[in-house]
Order: sequence, then structure tokens, then C-alpha cells
Amino acid sequence: MIREPFVPTEGIHNFRDYGGWQVAGGGHVRSGLLYRSGQHVGASDADLAAIAALDIRTVIDLRGTSERERNPCRRAEGFAGEVIAHDGETSSSPPHMDVDASTTTEEFARQRMIAVYTRMPRNPAMIAMFGRYFRALDERDGASLVHCFAGKDRTGVAAMLLLHVLGASEEDQLAEFLRTNAAPTLSVLREQSIPGIEQRLGRKLEEDAIRALLEVHEDYLATYREEVAREHGSLDAYLESIIGVDEAMRERLQSRLVA
Repeated sequence: MIREPFVPTEGIHNFRDYGGWQVAGGGHVRSGLLYRSGQHVGASDADLAAIAALDIRTVIDLRGTSERERNPCRRAEGFAGEVIAHDGETSSSPPHMDVDASTTTEEFARQRMIAVYTRMPRNPAMIAMFGRYFRALDERDGASLVHCFAGKDRTGVAAMLLLHVLGASEEDQLAEFLRTNAAPTLSVLREQSIPGIEQRLGRKLEEDAIRALLEVHEDYLATYREEVAREHGSLDAYLESIIGVDEAMRERLQSRLVA
């Protein structure tokens, strides 16, 4: 990476720049243009001031309607950028809420997360939002922010797909995905999600189960890739035929986002 990726925040989890990665043929993904995070419902005034300084002009909010209504994001005063969001639910059961009585243990928590990544490639709402994400990056100037509730699953896949299109190696795509586990703000996500999960379950989660839900693992992303390959043959074929990233768009994105 060109610089420290994490932006210091008090009430936002996993806010970071996902540029800087090397791409095939030389060059690197530009820093200062691509940001990702969890939701901003708990953003402090200091957080909003720090974000305002980044000149983010486009926000792609991958959460569904009910998530946005329960957790309205704070924006900096005077924010004039465009916020892109889906009219409806983006998941039948959002990743941070995809739990049942068995999720108290690590084994079953991991199974719940694997199920999230198994469904995501064919989820119509997520397909639509990933398409809007790519079109926004293709058409709009300035820096962008993509986020969901936790900034790790839906957002993690979005970042992986873009880095793939820009020419980053699969190894670096995975490294960017797993960098979530180094975020210094896990306590923020824990506070926003675990009490509600435990209330619905009527019991405490084991610590290993909490980490399985709040972190990411290599097999989560591998599951997404395997599902795509099984139905479409390759990630490139999926991106072109399902998400709408044709060769012309790929070239424009590379020209705009690779230095």
C-alpha cells in the first residue's frame, strides 16, 4: 500500500482507503479516491469533519431500506454528494443479523456467514447495487465511499470486484478483504450488533462465534468465488453478463482509477 489505509474514527467501523494495490502491467490503484466502511449511524462530529476533508462526492450505501431506517447515517453538514441506495432489502437476512438459536457457537456462526456468501452472487438486489456501484465509479468524478452495516461482507465483495476489474492480483484482492480483521474499531461494530443479536437469541454468544460474525475469513470470499465460477465459468464472465462491466467500462475505470 502507498499509505496507511485506515482513517482514524471514533464511531465508524473499518473506514479505510482501498486504493494503493499494484495492478497487472505496472502502476497501482489510486489512493485518495476509493473509501469503504461500515455504517455511519454512530459517527462523531470529529469523524464527520475528517470525512468532509476527504471530498467524498458519491456514497454507495449497500444496506437495505429497513437497515437504513433503523440506523440512519450521519453526514457532514453541507454534504452535497449523491447517496446511492436500493429501494427495498438488499438481503433476506443481512449478514450481521443472519442468526438463529444455533449461532451461539463458532461452528454454526461460520456456517451462517458461509450461507451469506453463497447467496450473494445471485441476490437480485445485490446484483443491482453492484451494477450501480460500478456505474457510479465510471460516471462520477471525485472520491467515493461504499459501505454497508459492518463494511466487511457486501462491502468486501464490492471492493474485491473493483480491484479485480482494475487488475489487482487475486492475492491482493484477498489481502484487501482480510485487512478488515486489522481494523482498530472492532469495538464499534461489536457495540452496534452483538447486543441486538444476543437479545434476539435470548442468550450470550461465545467469543469465537462473535469473531466469526464480526470478522472475515478466507473461506467466506472463496465461497463467493466458487459460486460465481460454478454458474458463470469465471468472475470476468459474471462481471460482464450479470453486473454489466463490459470491456469499455473496464478500460475507462482503469484509466480513471489506476496511476
